[in-house]
Amino acid sequence: MTTHDLSHAERALRDAPEAGRLDRADAEWLATRLGDASIRAAVMAAAAESKRIACGDVVTVSRNVFVPLTNLCRDRCSYCTFAKQPDSAEAKTYTLDEVAELISGGDRTGCIEALFCLGDKPEIAYRAYKEWLTGEGFRSTAEYLVEGCKVGVAGGLLPHTNAGILTVPEMEALKPVNASMGLMLESTSPKLRGKGQAHQYAPDKDPKVRLRMHEEAGELKIPFTTGMLIGIGEDEADRVDTLYAIRDLDDRFDHIQEAIIQPFHPKPGTRMRWAAALPDSEVAGWIALSRLVLGHRIQLQAPPNLAPGLLEELLHAGVGDWGGVSPVTLDFINPEAPWPTLRDLRDRTEAAGQRLVERLPVYPRHLGRPEFFAGDMLERTQTFVDDRGYALPRGGLEAA
Repeated sequence: MTTHDLSHAERALRDAPEAGRLDRADAEWLATRLGDASIRAAVMAAAAESKRIACGDVVTVSRNVFVPLTNLCRDRCSYCTFAKQPDSAEAKTYTLDEVAELISGGDRTGCIEALFCLGDKPEIAYRAYKEWLTGEGFRSTAEYLVEGCKVGVAGGLLPHTNAGILTVPEMEALKPVNASMGLMLESTSPKLRGKGQAHQYAPDKDPKVRLRMHEEAGELKIPFTTGMLIGIGEDEADRVDTLYAIRDLDDRFDHIQEAIIQPFHPKPGTRMRWAAALPDSEVAGWIALSRLVLGHRIQLQAPPNLAPGLLEELLHAGVGDWGGVSPVTLDFINPEAPWPTLRDLRDRTEAAGQRLVERLPVYPRHLGRPEFFAGDMLERTQTFVDDRGYALPRGGLEAA
């Protein structure tokens, strides 16, 4: 690095925290220099100031129960251990009674959110599963998911659904029984669908398909979670493009409530098991650059179980949310990565000069806006929320 480079970085970053914006050309220049410790430190300092302007010293967390409705999936991503084949001993589709048991456990332990995650369109790929759905009276997994979310609501929790690609009618059916929904954009890079790439056998990971669902969710006014997966074969330019795509979506539709920046970790038994994970310093740098690009309205989330030794550094890089942490269930997407306890998460957050606050699956920004809810979901959220838009005490952090 030269003195000129550092001066260039400081000029590029000077107004970004206050403005809540970073010029794209500056972001592209900085992205190629995050390996330099001095420039990375400048980016992280600017990101921390941007976070302070956006939400002060508050860092949020959602106490949830994880409901993996089915781990059958028609996609075969090269890094995934969640999706199973029907003949696997680990293949599992939850009955509605089993969903009710999970929800009950979440309610007893003070959870507010019921996080529904499941494979994408397994009925297209697996005849036996399709026949099972038909026998249960459902035409699709999305129809079955609606019933699962109804169980969640009846059990006293607020569902948040991440079900892969959904159609407009499917999202319309889910909106009355969900406080929010989501879909990881992952990457806008079409090359990841190429031969030998991470999404070669994953038709639902086509960036155009995923962007279209984000747009449709915006048109339906659904509070929406998205995110970027880093380290799966994309380059710096791809990451910058993904971040600006997310920002553009919120500029157009005002519905992106949070963006998850998730680092890839190689897992045994996957095609990408030998791929190298990004260094911790690079992860922190991209978290910081993401904060500066996404600005003040979109909250920045980093899953704490995927970087357990990096929490303090991530807080200093502008993270404002830890996502869902469950006292009941493991992270079924990353079962090898246990959740931290809420007590440990609170203590480490406070040690970094921040304050941990519990939230709902929908953020304060959208809670006061009736157009983002359907049925009686807005009224249901009000039973959990305080006058700031965060969660009322429910045996959560105050008991940790």
